[in-house]
Amino acid sequence: MRDSERRTETDEGSTAAGGGPGEGDAASAARARMRAALRGAERMLARDAFLETIHERLDRLVADAPASYDLDDRPDFYGNDDGVVGELERRTAEILGTEAAAFFPTGTMAQQVALRCWAGRTGNATVAGHRLSHLEVHERDAFAVVSGLRMVHPTDAPRLPTASEVYDLAEPFGALALELPLRNAGFVLPSWDELTAVVAAARDRDAVVHFDGARLWESGPHFGRTLPEIAALADSVYVSFYKSLDGISGAALAGSEDFIEEARTWRHRYGGQLFQQWPAALTALIGLDRELPRLPEYVARAKVVARALGEGLAEAGVPWFRVHPEVPHTHQFQVWLPHPPELLDEAAVRQAEETRTALFHKWFEPTPAGPPGVALTEVTVTAAALDWTADEMRAAVGEFVEYVGRVRG
Repeated sequence: MRDSERRTETDEGSTAAGGGPGEGDAASAARARMRAALRGAERMLARDAFLETIHERLDRLVADAPASYDLDDRPDFYGNDDGVVGELERRTAEILGTEAAAFFPTGTMAQQVALRCWAGRTGNATVAGHRLSHLEVHERDAFAVVSGLRMVHPTDAPRLPTASEVYDLAEPFGALALELPLRNAGFVLPSWDELTAVVAAARDRDAVVHFDGARLWESGPHFGRTLPEIAALADSVYVSFYKSLDGISGAALAGSEDFIEEARTWRHRYGGQLFQQWPAALTALIGLDRELPRLPEYVARAKVVARALGEGLAEAGVPWFRVHPEVPHTHQFQVWLPHPPELLDEAAVRQAEETRTALFHKWFEPTPAGPPGVALTEVTVTAAALDWTADEMRAAVGEFVEYVGRVRG
C-alpha cells in the first residue's frame, strides 16, 4: 500500500474519533507541509500520484493513454463490454489466466461481493481469515455489517496461516480468505509450498479459497511462479489497479465465467454499476502495460534498499531498529524506530525541505497497538529508487538520524 492510501485510512479513523477544530487545523497544516516538502524533493524511493495536482494528472493521462487504448473510441456506458472497461476486464482475465474478470470501483466492494457469493454457494457464511487482514482492519466490518458474514481466525501470528492451523479450526467455514501479501504484518508472503499446502487444507475442509490479491501483481518473484499459476490456486482473486499499478482507482474480481456473472449482479446491487469509469479504466490499462512488467525490477531493488537502510541505521548508532522483512518479499517493507510518529514525521519533513531528499514519508503507531514510543513506516520502492546507489541510501538514512536528533533537541 502506498503512503497515500495509508494516510487516507488513518485520517478517516481520526475523524471518526473526534477532535476539536484546532486539532483538525493543525493536522491539515501538517499534511499540507509534508505534501509540499515531498513535492519539492528531488530524490525519493517512490513518487506517489497523490503528490500531483489534478492538472498534472490529467496531462499525464492524455500523454500516456494513446499507447494503451484508442482515445477516439467513445466513453464507456455502465461498463459496456465493447468499451474501455470491457477491454480492461478481458486484459485482466488474460493476465491472471482466469475465464473472466469484472471491474469494480473499489476493492472493498469486490471482496464483499466475492465472499457473499461464496457464502450463498457453499451455504456457510463463516469466512476464515487473518485478524490483520484488510477485511478486518481497513473495511469497517463491511463483511459483517453489509454482507452478513462472520470471521474466524486460524492464527493471530504476524504471517499467513499454515495448513495445520486451517485443519485445526474448530468449526466449519465456507471460504478461506488469504491476503497476498499480508500488508499489516509487513507485506509478508508464505513460501510456495506453504501456500499450496494451506490451499489444499481449505479444500480438504470443503471450503473455497479467495485471494485478497491487492498486491498480487508483485508477488510472483517471491513465489517463483507466474500470475496465472498463482491465481489458479484460488476460486476467486481480487486485484487492485492503483496500489502498485499507478491507477487512479478501481479493482477487479477474477474467476470462472459463471462466478463472475453472478458477481456482476451483486456489483449492481452494491452500487458499483457506475455510469462512466473511463479515467480509472484507462490508467489501469496504462499500469498493466507500463508498471506491471517493471514490478520484478522494483522487488529486486527493494532488497538492495532494505539492506542499505539497515546498514545505514546501524552505522548511525541507532540503538534499536527493525527492517521487516529483513529481505523484503515484495517491493514494500516496514522500518521500525523507537520514537513517536510525530517526531519522525518532523524529521522526515525537515530532511525533505532542507536537502530535497525524501527518504521516508508518513510514520504510524503500530496496528494493533505496540509498545509506546515505537513507530513504523512503510517503504515502497519504485522507479524513483533505481538511480540511487547503496552508498547514497546509507548516507541519506544517516542524515535522517541526525535530523531525528535535532528534533529531539
